[in-house]
Amino acid sequence: MKARIHVYLKPGVLDPQGQAVSNSLNHLGFDEVTGVRQGKLIEIDLNTADAEEAQQRVSEMCDKLLANPVIENYDIELSA
Repeated sequence: MKARIHVYLKPGVLDPQGQAVSNSLNHLGFDEVTGVRQGKLIEIDLNTADAEEAQQRVSEMCDKLLANPVIENYDIELSA
């Protein structure tokens, strides 16, 4: 099973990397860009076929290491 974890900043948390990307895009002539929020994508291969177990284990991984629960949220997608 494969897990894809999308980690992103919570609303209201400043995103200096996103702001830098937005500014750069504007300087390159992409004036329609009014804001950018940057996150990260993590892909994990799991040795289990049980989707419920995989969801629980990946959530634990996110809470303990992959995401900072104070400033970040995450979404998990599982696929066979």
